[in-house]
Amino acid sequence: MANIIKKLLVFTLLSATVLSSCQQDDDEPLTEIDPGIFAQYNDTYPQLASLDFANLWGPYNVHDPSIIKEGEWFYSFNTDVAYGVAPRVGIMVRKSKDLINWQYIGWAINGLPTMGSQYITSKGGTPVQGLWAPYVLKVGSEFRLYYSLAPTEGRTSAIGLLTSNSLEGPWTEKGLAVTSDNDGPGTNAIDPSVVVTPAGQHWMVYGSSWDGLYELQLNPATGLAMTAGDKGVRIARRGRTGNMVNGNLEGPEIIYNAQTKMYYLFVAYDWLATKYNVRVFRSANPNGPFLDWNGVNVDNLDDNAPMILSPYKFMNHSGWQGVSHPAVFQDNGQFYMAHQGRPGVNPGFMVMHVRKIFWTPEGWPMVSPERFANVEQTPITTANIAGEYEQIVLTQTVVPGFGNEQTDPNFSNAFNTTLNANGTINGDPNNTWAYNAPWIELRWAGGMFIDKLHVSRERDWENKKASTIVMTGLNGGGLAIWLKKKQ
Repeated sequence: MANIIKKLLVFTLLSATVLSSCQQDDDEPLTEIDPGIFAQYNDTYPQLASLDFANLWGPYNVHDPSIIKEGEWFYSFNTDVAYGVAPRVGIMVRKSKDLINWQYIGWAINGLPTMGSQYITSKGGTPVQGLWAPYVLKVGSEFRLYYSLAPTEGRTSAIGLLTSNSLEGPWTEKGLAVTSDNDGPGTNAIDPSVVVTPAGQHWMVYGSSWDGLYELQLNPATGLAMTAGDKGVRIARRGRTGNMVNGNLEGPEIIYNAQTKMYYLFVAYDWLATKYNVRVFRSANPNGPFLDWNGVNVDNLDDNAPMILSPYKFMNHSGWQGVSHPAVFQDNGQFYMAHQGRPGVNPGFMVMHVRKIFWTPEGWPMVSPERFANVEQTPITTANIAGEYEQIVLTQTVVPGFGNEQTDPNFSNAFNTTLNANGTINGDPNNTWAYNAPWIELRWAGGMFIDKLHVSRERDWENKKASTIVMTGLNGGGLAIWLKKKQ
């Protein structure tokens, strides 16, 4: 029930409460707009809180994206959401050539799919007026678009399949891939993701906090379950700390990395408007077991690492929260992660974030501290590295009480760090740094602890600077470490 309440708030309570604060935002100046390619990006967009302005939504009103590239265009499909207005039903669609400027092109379908609706009503339920967490892929010449349809109460849900020969439709219903019931074992049939193995097998991961995440094999020819009625096998879950529920688990994204020859399961933890964060696990097999940073099977009752993205706050900015339910995709060998971002100044707004993914030598993904802006990657020298930085260590703590989970983003805040030209950190000879492009090592306590970070150039979105040096890495305990050079 908690998960359904959580999801429904996207469409009802958030719209209502955020709309009530819209006047305050209208009275305040919008974030300064840069000219040219970044002209559409603000942290908030109260002036667009109407379906009449949908053609201007661009990167706005994005939640639970799924991204695919066809030709020169990237297409994003996402949950039916909108700031300050009841969203229209039908799976939101936008496209971009550069992953920066997005064109809103409408809805995939008009209303709820018949098959999913009939399943829920046949079980005595009432479908939610909204489609959640779509997933899109191409098989041969056919595009397959999976949708999630849930009831207003319980977990009598359905993941259905739409097909088309064009990403801009029209879409045709083909069937239900997996369903869930209120009674008996299993999880909630929402939030699908599909991976295709090098051998051509299709595996779907789905689910939520009801009983974790499940995985089942699909028939590649139909896109539906290989065995009719199969619910799959549980591969990941979260439990309790004492008598306290840790929080939510949902929004899986499963991919295969041909370079590491590993399957990666990206997972959303916690409340979607506040503490929402991204964990990642991996396996040598498409159906697991998936292991965490410490090599532990994540079908357990613990919170598992690494956490590669969580609510954060650089200086001179209100911060970004709710940064999860990722879409992971690649283009010309470069992996990216897209997700929603909710500004700390008003978390009712939802903005598309796209980040580059880098890989540790040990084969773990990590994301850029800054959103992708196609910054030219000119060489970075040791002399360029020295200077003042904002540093963030991404951490999350369990916030007691479900109500607090909905209000406290638990930001990881930036603090000052100096990489001195003489190779020390903050002027302390016991803490040193060494750079061998594109990697930098931060050596603490005489080298007892070493953070290895990838160095690149990205736009400084918080300060609206075209380029700065950023660093991202995972320390020995699997904590994500970010640095951004001050300008």
